[in-house]
Amino acid sequence: MQEKNTEESRIAAFLKKLADSPRVQVRRAGEPRKDGKCIVYWMQRAQRGVDNPALDLAIEIGNELGLPVIAYFSAISNFPNANLRHYAFLNQGLIDIEEDLAERNVTFVVRRPPGNKLDALLEEAGAAMIIGDENPMREPERWRSVFAKRVKLPYWTVDADVVVPSSIWPKHFYMLHNMRSKLNAEIPKYLVPHPNHKAQHHWSRPRGFESFHVKDDVTAGWKNFDRSVTPVDTFTGGTHAALKRLKRFVTHQLAGYEKERNHPETEGTSQMSPYLHFGHISPATIALAVNEAVEAGKAPHTARDAYFNELIGWRELSVNFVKFVPEYDSIGCAPEWAQKTLREHLHDKRDPQYSLEELERGETYDDLWNAAQLQMVRLGWMHNYMRMYWAKKVLEWAPNPAKAWEWCVILNDKYELDGRDPNGYAGVAWAIGGVHDRPWFERPIFGTIRYMSGASTGKKFDSKKYIRQIEATESGSLF
Repeated sequence: MQEKNTEESRIAAFLKKLADSPRVQVRRAGEPRKDGKCIVYWMQRAQRGVDNPALDLAIEIGNELGLPVIAYFSAISNFPNANLRHYAFLNQGLIDIEEDLAERNVTFVVRRPPGNKLDALLEEAGAAMIIGDENPMREPERWRSVFAKRVKLPYWTVDADVVVPSSIWPKHFYMLHNMRSKLNAEIPKYLVPHPNHKAQHHWSRPRGFESFHVKDDVTAGWKNFDRSVTPVDTFTGGTHAALKRLKRFVTHQLAGYEKERNHPETEGTSQMSPYLHFGHISPATIALAVNEAVEAGKAPHTARDAYFNELIGWRELSVNFVKFVPEYDSIGCAPEWAQKTLREHLHDKRDPQYSLEELERGETYDDLWNAAQLQMVRLGWMHNYMRMYWAKKVLEWAPNPAKAWEWCVILNDKYELDGRDPNGYAGVAWAIGGVHDRPWFERPIFGTIRYMSGASTGKKFDSKKYIRQIEATESGSLF
């Protein structure tokens, strides 16, 4: 009896130490099920089999308890604002996940409706405990909260898609410069290689245990599923494609990043945002590769600093924004000074004024804006510099600021592979609502919201070349 109590105390101390990590949120406490047969990792946002803190934690617990690990992915047909373009990219990623998990002795289980209930999977597999990943977006967070109230097993979630755990920030940071020094102080602590340990115990799949074949079309047979937006071949989904693109960036583009990143007509950015959105690659993996290139003398420190400002600074500020500001995707999230100035200019004349359909087709007088819109529609991605200009012109052309905000969210979420993401919502909020910005000079429609003109924007890079590139492109690589 004493030996049993000692072992239970040891395991309890082990689990408490893991639970105390800032990256971990204990959503339902308790001891792992004593007759449990496995640890289940419920994979949602962090869709990868390597460099995944949530998966690492599940494996660490499984090895300590002498249990195998199952990674479970439920392919739902009604994820908010997702369409065929998004699911085709996701589908490609499933193949890499299964391969990478097999290397770590973890079984990958994928299910589709109607047989995809998480509760049923946990019962069939005999789960002792559930590990999940975090997602600050409104609906995914609601799913986790509801599940935590229902489940009878211990349920922990892990903040797997930021370098610095977002839980250490107690509030929303109004400006990046307020967050930057604190963030920089934390980065060395958390920017370390992932362990990627192997599971020590293999799970034997029971006879008849249902699991979808990852090379098949995960959307097959779904009724009322949005197939209006077709897949693109600009990007191939999955961790392996992400790592290949990362290697190209650090080898050929990082050195010139400071100069080229604001030139949409050149291949000057990493284009990692779709992979980050789907969790096909960890931001820490990217940051460590950039560090390695700089230390090897392949790029200057200033290039790394400029890139980290985007990858870690603005991206993690966006997560912070979505986490603490409930109305992150509408005009209600704008600071009071911005709402006031937009109200004061609410009845300013909009000339021209376009409909959502005209904007969606890229049918405006502004060839530069049209090119940006068509880049998004045709290629599933828009250069970051153009995203700012794109959203600000919608504010100028829509009937009112609230409608402009709504339309930007609709278009961004519908066509961008990296849509439906904190970065996108924070970008629209910055461009239209002055979020993470300050008042500028007064002008019609915008009030004191920062303005960008087509004339000045187009002079900062070879805009004619950019327009020609987009006009000549139906789908596929821009460069």
